[in-house]
Amino acid sequence: MVIPRHTMTILLLFLLFFSPLVSRACHPVDKEALLDFKHRITDDPSKLLDSWTASTDCCTSWEGVACDSSGRVVNVSRSGLVSGDDFIVDTYMTGTLSPFLGNLSSLQVLDLSNVKDLKGPIPPEFGKLSQLSYLFLDSNKLTGSLPVSFRCLSQLKKLFLNNNLMSGVVPLTVTASWKLVTELGLSGNAFSGPIPSSIGKMVMLIQLDLHGNNFSGTIPSSIGNLKNLKYLDLSENQISGVIPQSIGGLSALELLYLNQNKLGGRIPSSISGLTSIKFCRLSDNKLTGSLPPSIGQLPNIQRLILENNKLTGKLPATIGHLTTLTDIFFSNNQFTGKIPSSFGKLQNLQTLDLSRNKLSGELPSQLAKLQNLQTLDLSYNPLGLGSIPNWIQELKVFTLMLAQTGIEGKLPDWLSSTSMSTLDLSSNGLTGKLPRWIGNMTSLSFLNLSNNGFHSSIPVEFRNLSQLMDLDLHSNKFTGQMNAIFSKEINEPLGRFNSIDLSGNMFVGPLDEKIGERPAMAFIHSLVLSHNTLQGTIPKSIGKMSELQVLELVNDGLSGMIPEELGDAKELTTVLLSRNKLSGAIPEKVLNLKELKEFDVSSNRLRGKIPPHKATIPRSAFLHNRGLCGSPLPPCKR
Repeated sequence: MVIPRHTMTILLLFLLFFSPLVSRACHPVDKEALLDFKHRITDDPSKLLDSWTASTDCCTSWEGVACDSSGRVVNVSRSGLVSGDDFIVDTYMTGTLSPFLGNLSSLQVLDLSNVKDLKGPIPPEFGKLSQLSYLFLDSNKLTGSLPVSFRCLSQLKKLFLNNNLMSGVVPLTVTASWKLVTELGLSGNAFSGPIPSSIGKMVMLIQLDLHGNNFSGTIPSSIGNLKNLKYLDLSENQISGVIPQSIGGLSALELLYLNQNKLGGRIPSSISGLTSIKFCRLSDNKLTGSLPPSIGQLPNIQRLILENNKLTGKLPATIGHLTTLTDIFFSNNQFTGKIPSSFGKLQNLQTLDLSRNKLSGELPSQLAKLQNLQTLDLSYNPLGLGSIPNWIQELKVFTLMLAQTGIEGKLPDWLSSTSMSTLDLSSNGLTGKLPRWIGNMTSLSFLNLSNNGFHSSIPVEFRNLSQLMDLDLHSNKFTGQMNAIFSKEINEPLGRFNSIDLSGNMFVGPLDEKIGERPAMAFIHSLVLSHNTLQGTIPKSIGKMSELQVLELVNDGLSGMIPEELGDAKELTTVLLSRNKLSGAIPEKVLNLKELKEFDVSSNRLRGKIPPHKATIPRSAFLHNRGLCGSPLPPCKR
């Protein structure tokens, strides 16, 4: 659970500034306002307002309320999330905001954050709170728009309305009047329209978080005026246009998130002005052109995330100057040419993801110097590697992904002595047997050797992969039985399968009758065994796989009946059993699985009436079974 940063801020303000002995009783106007707010709270199970009674003094007896020496309320703090050195109290209230709170003319702090169930709009009367400095209403269910009357809150320093249900346009006049605001959070709502250009007048801003809304239009160039800005998050909106050159003026900026928008054009060369930037995320946009060499002038950058754009050209060698970098995510662009040898200077790099580009040429051996590298992903590039470079064994990577990079021949023996947890060598030209030493790779949790040319049985040593949870060997020429996979060891709490895909091989059956009782299969979500020569029957024990969602046994030569026990696997969404020799009736229990979305038993030898069912299943899913009848096929004859 994340505790809002402002919770401790308010606690300190409450203790340090608003705890002096008051000389006068609570002002009747303030008391009336607070009691009206309590009256509009319809549910308070945590008794946050239990001490607020008409018979007591709100300045001395009410929890969460503090007054100044004249008896005027200056602080109302009833946050739903309160933390201490060794505890966290998570509470909630249901109700609406009282317009009478606007009568608290001396109020400086109002914190009703995270009570979860405050509904309705923010009353426009809140605009009368001329002394208000801190307003926290985040993590509720407030609706409506930002009141235009907020332009009168000239003393406001921090405003958080994050994670509500608010909508509408942010008025130009409001942001223009907030000269003292240092932190503004409107994220997780449905605000729309343009980001007001007057945002550039909020020159005291340190933090601006507008992510997760429906803001559109362009990023105003006036944003470059915010010289104190350290945190800028405009991600997950509908913002278009280009990144303005003025953004280079944000020399204090440490975090820049513009991801998941509709930004186009080039990354401006002025990006070199972001001399304090640590985290830069521009992914999931429509950015084009080449990376400016000036990107190599960011002395504090740690994470650079540019994936899922349309960037082109060669990778600038100047990136090698960014020695503070820990993570590079450049996947799914159109970068060309070689990987610069200067990347070998990035001694702090932990993740290098250049997958799904058009990179070619020999890999620079200087990458062997990246001794802190944990993840190397060069998949889906026309590298034409021929073989996995031997210098990779000098690295200590946990994740190695080289799918479709032109690797041929056999697996190198040195893989057996690595501590990799993820290995993806799919869609290459690997051949030969799956070596017995595969059993030495006991740290593997994900193994993908699909779409290669392996032609052997699964060695018994495979059972030693006690941490393996995802296995994909589809589209090879594997032979023999599958039991070494299903009966492999587990290493609690790891090693239970999430997914298995063994389709498109030459495995033989019959399937293990106790497959659903094997410890490694207890929590499997997806089991795909299609296009093999299994023969035999469908094991009844598959129904004991309580987490199974996808079962695919297409074209496996299976015979016998569809076991009714499959209906015990309550999470099944996909059941594909077509092109086999299955006989008998379709069990009603299977066809009426609550989560069932896709079902296909076509091209079998099934008979009888198709059971009534709620799922929308096309006619084609039952065709080519001579004995089947009933909707959606023709009606049964008597």
